[in-house]
Amino acid sequence: MAGGGVAALGVKKERAAEYKGRMTLAVGMACLVAAVGGAIFGYDIGISGGVTSMDPFLKKFFPVVFRKKNDDGQNNYCKYDNQGLSAFTSSLYLAGLVSSLAASPVTRNYGRRASIVCGGLSFLAGATLNAAAVNLVMLILGRILLGVGIGFGNQAVPLYLSEMAPAHLRGALNMMFQLATTLGIFTANMINYGTQHIRPWGWRLSLGLAAAPALLMTVGGLLLPETPNSLIERGRVEEGRRVLERIRGTADVDAEFTDMAEASELANSIEHPFRNILEPRNRPQLVMAVCMPAFQILTGINSILFYAPVLFQSMGFGGSASLYSSVLTGAVLFSSTIISISTFGTDKELTRSYSIAVVVVICLFVLAFGWSWGPLGWTVPSEIFPLETRSAGQSITVAVNLFFTFVIAQAFLSLLCALKFGIFLFFAGWITVMTVFVHVFLPETKGVPIEEMVLLWRKHWFWKKVMPDLPLEDGDSHHK
Repeated sequence: MAGGGVAALGVKKERAAEYKGRMTLAVGMACLVAAVGGAIFGYDIGISGGVTSMDPFLKKFFPVVFRKKNDDGQNNYCKYDNQGLSAFTSSLYLAGLVSSLAASPVTRNYGRRASIVCGGLSFLAGATLNAAAVNLVMLILGRILLGVGIGFGNQAVPLYLSEMAPAHLRGALNMMFQLATTLGIFTANMINYGTQHIRPWGWRLSLGLAAAPALLMTVGGLLLPETPNSLIERGRVEEGRRVLERIRGTADVDAEFTDMAEASELANSIEHPFRNILEPRNRPQLVMAVCMPAFQILTGINSILFYAPVLFQSMGFGGSASLYSSVLTGAVLFSSTIISISTFGTDKELTRSYSIAVVVVICLFVLAFGWSWGPLGWTVPSEIFPLETRSAGQSITVAVNLFFTFVIAQAFLSLLCALKFGIFLFFAGWITVMTVFVHVFLPETKGVPIEEMVLLWRKHWFWKKVMPDLPLEDGDSHHK
């Protein structure tokens, strides 16, 4: 461990007012390409629900579900209650959970770009295998490869965006990951709506088109500049300064460069970042790395996005109407994220008026998510960690997100069958809890430079009581 204030803090004082720079074309292009990783994540979220509602797909891989779906006497809420079908969706997220932890040392030791490229290549392989699948083994193996790609991409892309963005624009630019995710969901819904009419191989086209954003992510990762933070952390200091000057559009980067160098000094002294993140001084960030992604999933949003067509059919919508309604919810989520950046019967079809009311209510829910937990569930954890635990912290964030995503994906169809409409009351209770949590425990991070974020927690009424006192600097007469 390095000694003194650097060891305990990372940066010695606040220099945010001295930061210079502007939004440059280099930053804009880098962020656009990197955010494609979000599109890959979103595309898979949207595509799986639509594909699992298509008869040719069910008939080939899940004949039991196919028969239940077309049994008029079967309870609508239970037609899709099948653990094998749930595993088709959830296996990706379990693989992503494991790979996100493996991605941490790659991201730290070889750079953010390396993880982005690894994620893109794995996703290409998974999409190809899914499109060509002739049995359930090939299908699940393809999903696992997709999960590995998502684990690497979700670990590296939010970090990349946070480190490339100027401090005053970091929040908006980091939300591009969520914007790309929602665009991927909307695109998947549109493709599913079109490919349902291509029988019997439309589902192959839906799954195979996932290769398009994966190709963009891979090529983009090869062409992107590495972040200055990563270069400095890996000892390439002069190159890091040159990249910083280029992406800020000015040679006057002394203040920001000094913060990065001080943070790097501490980062390089940490041999075991996962062990270090458990120390009391990192406790606020660790709590947020666990709670923010967990709460994001416990809003219930993935239940709608994964199984939108299935859910609408369970509530009495016809087959085409269910896919059309999922397109609408995807469009609402995409639109609301743009705004955020700038600012039941059991065996019968619903009547037209009830159908409209259900879609409107769900759209309001999706709109609220896109305005709040959608972008911020990723943005906040990606920007709060000091450099020495940043890769480890992001891995924890992604792992927690994917763990809860896996649990919800695997359990939702069974819960829907058991609880029926009560499943939404379950999610409503969690939304109440998370709203109180954020109000009480999360300080405002807007405009705070990423390397000085650690100072923010010592000003918070609760976290300053949890964190240990800092050692005095030479010549100081009080704690900073």
